[in-house]
Amino acid sequence: MSTSVLFDAPGPRARVRNGILTVVSVVAVAAVLYGIYAGFDAKKQWEGRIWQPFLQAETWEIYIIPGLIGTLEAAAVAAVLALVFGAVFGLARLSDHKWIRVPAGVVVEVFRAIPLLLLIFFIFYLAPTIFGGGDYAFIALVLGLMLYNGSVLAEVVRAGVLAVPKGQSEAAYAVGMRKNQVMRLVLLPQAVTAMMPAIVSQLVVLLKDTALGYIIAYVDLLNTGFKILPAAFFGSLIPAAIVIGIIYIGLNMALSALATWLEKRSRRSRKTAAPPVAPPAAGIIGGGPSQAGPGTEAVATME
Repeated sequence: MSTSVLFDAPGPRARVRNGILTVVSVVAVAAVLYGIYAGFDAKKQWEGRIWQPFLQAETWEIYIIPGLIGTLEAAAVAAVLALVFGAVFGLARLSDHKWIRVPAGVVVEVFRAIPLLLLIFFIFYLAPTIFGGGDYAFIALVLGLMLYNGSVLAEVVRAGVLAVPKGQSEAAYAVGMRKNQVMRLVLLPQAVTAMMPAIVSQLVVLLKDTALGYIIAYVDLLNTGFKILPAAFFGSLIPAAIVIGIIYIGLNMALSALATWLEKRSRRSRKTAAPPVAPPAAGIIGGGPSQAGPGTEAVATME
């Protein structure tokens, strides 16, 4: 019998037991889904008149598409700024100069510790005091997303660079490269490939967090689709939640698929000795450097 990395292949009794547990689990999930369906049916949430608005082009043109555009705009701007913020402060935390490394660490830890919703509220109510009256919903949402997610990405960048075997940098220094050349030409190209899964994971979180703009009345998908639209068509709250949820799932799946394609292409285009960095949820973002590889292999990878 072949074995896997984690456990031995199941025997006859184990396969029977696993089959029974699978059937029981499927029945339990089906029962839960039926309970949800029956509950909605009792509240008349499956009636055609409630779902009728979502079959009309005007509903999508007036409510859903403008909200989707608002969500994508906030997510795109915040993602770019968060990536820049994360790259700058992540590399700053790797600096040999204490006067750069310590303040960067303080900034990252502070904004990682503040709840995102509190950060958005703070910016939203502080901006009119400093800059005068105006609509700062977009700015508050984008800056909040940038500061929080950028701080998490800074730890991803730091971990990605440290994940490159030490022999890579040692070989680069041995052939006469300076520190900025080592970072730019040797470490970062490999670290980006290793960081890709964690970066995408955080960008998916950022995209979902744009829904917090609902609290400050930002015109996003959740606001127009789950607040304004049900008010216009009374009784369509549950259908609106289902439709909006499906759209969010589609956006996140598209982003994940794009990232998977980019990662595979990146790994095919160049060799890397750096293992993938775990997503932030795994709790090992601050991990130390891996064991150094042979110097000859490092030079070959650099070339």
